[in-house]
Amino acid sequence: MKSSKLLILTGLILGTSLSSLHAQSGKWQNLFNGKDLKGWKQLNGQAKYEVVNGEIVGTTVSNTPNSFLTTEKKYGDFIFEVELFVDNAMNSGIQFRSESKPDFKEGRVHGYQMEVDPSDRAYSGGIYDESRRGWLYPLDINPKGQLAFKKGQWNKYRIECIGNSIRTWVNGVPTANLVDDMTPSGFIALQVHSIGKNDAPGKQIKWRNIRIQTEGLKPSKPDQTYVVNMIPNDLSPAEKINGYSLLWDGKTTKGWIGAYKKGFPEKGWEINNGELSVVKSNGGESTNGGDIVTEKQYGAFALKFDFKLTRGANSGVKYFVTLSEGNKGSAIGMEYQILDDENHPDAKMGKNANRTLGSLYDLIASKKVPNAKRKIGEWNKGVIMVYPNNKIEYYLNGYKVVEFVRGSAEFNALVAESKYKNWKGFGMAPKGHILLQDHGDNVSFRSIKIKEL
Repeated sequence: MKSSKLLILTGLILGTSLSSLHAQSGKWQNLFNGKDLKGWKQLNGQAKYEVVNGEIVGTTVSNTPNSFLTTEKKYGDFIFEVELFVDNAMNSGIQFRSESKPDFKEGRVHGYQMEVDPSDRAYSGGIYDESRRGWLYPLDINPKGQLAFKKGQWNKYRIECIGNSIRTWVNGVPTANLVDDMTPSGFIALQVHSIGKNDAPGKQIKWRNIRIQTEGLKPSKPDQTYVVNMIPNDLSPAEKINGYSLLWDGKTTKGWIGAYKKGFPEKGWEINNGELSVVKSNGGESTNGGDIVTEKQYGAFALKFDFKLTRGANSGVKYFVTLSEGNKGSAIGMEYQILDDENHPDAKMGKNANRTLGSLYDLIASKKVPNAKRKIGEWNKGVIMVYPNNKIEYYLNGYKVVEFVRGSAEFNALVAESKYKNWKGFGMAPKGHILLQDHGDNVSFRSIKIKEL
């Protein structure tokens, strides 16, 4: 009897803790009447949608593209909830603020999608930009969120779109926190993903209890979920709450100086349209304006930065730079490699591709994730996480590509075989400057933000 009461009490406490995350001030409207598909229409593919036992059931069909059951109405700011049950062998998603226009890929549905992913990748709750930019918030950056989805069970999905803030939850667990202003309004859609020609048709996903709030919206309480901000040089309220600040203000040289210099370089760097750029020179290392470093030094931190490559370009972001070596060329420090792998010879140097984009330069090659890097001329998002326990992680456009522990036996062995073997204590300073490298190629930076851990 005591154990039963304890279980009931535990359930009440858990239910309270999850529901308290979400404000409930608005009035809910049902988007599905439980009887038919009134208020919905199908676009693109020919997957089967029907109403069975008060649920919308979507069934895969061979030789058809992605299918979407869309609301006839469009929604801008809203809070949306739905429960779904998906075959473990399927992939699906919920479109929101999405569109279908004749002049865009012949009417192909495009826009934000909250992922339904029962595979081992575990990206359920992440945000994908269907038919446009690809992954905006893969869940590598939120490991706790990856554990929220339950296979073989009904899962509760929640989306909050209020202004530029887009947040998602799976079963009450925060999964994505995105700031973006590309599409302020659009329809909501239930996706049945296309299947390969060798995949058996007939797999199903079910939706029920589909509802929305559009008035009197009150956002859920802020939390520490990692924020992906797509707006250049913008520090969102969520990022401020999470402890981030701008490391570059987007306009001036404040906070930065030249490596081994007393001030900012007089040539070799440009600031235009919110971009901090290396001026193209001879492709040499620190032979024009030279590297620039933060005036302040940092220990444990989370660093976000956007970067854009030109064809054949080379650069890098270094950290734990002490400027104590007095060397010529680029200052010494651990490096997040920035490189056009296809057109710069450095990609074929080093060992085992450890000088390619996103690598710990000359030490650890980045994990090669399909579609992780953007095309030349497009902006990429880099992240360097340095934890107080010396664990370090690199991310490229939301994907984790490098992980190691500085000072470990493995790290020391790699240093001993690298170009840094003669630098005593390489990478082990308790604090150091953060550096943007001048390698003589045109590379641009923006949205540089930091949080000290």
